[in-house]
Amino acid sequence: MNNMNEKSAPALVGDLINDVTGLFKKEIQLLRSEVSEKASQAAVALGLIVGAIVVALVALNVLAAALVVAIQNWGIAPGWAALIVGLALAVIAFAMAKKGSTDLKASKLAPEKTVRAVERDADMAKEKV
Repeated sequence: MNNMNEKSAPALVGDLINDVTGLFKKEIQLLRSEVSEKASQAAVALGLIVGAIVVALVALNVLAAALVVAIQNWGIAPGWAALIVGLALAVIAFAMAKKGSTDLKASKLAPEKTVRAVERDADMAKEKV
């Protein structure tokens, strides 16, 4: 006979409770760690969005200056140069905002590792019972 067959039912229940409690504590630690990681990702994404706003404001200023120069000079080279710079900044701002908003999607912020671990642990607990 092995050691498992010699344990009483209350001892087995106690072991199971201890195992589940330990497992629950580990899952909480994993959740905290993953939530912290996802919060860092969200902070970076928000930084990209703030950066995009700053670049967009600069682009608007440059485009406005380009428009003023273009209207005043009707196509003199400095105005068109400013227009090209303004459009390039607008493209950069769009790319930054798109990247930031993509990184903020709920599916990217979900604690995926914790969910998988809990599902795996639930399956193991079912097998033990």
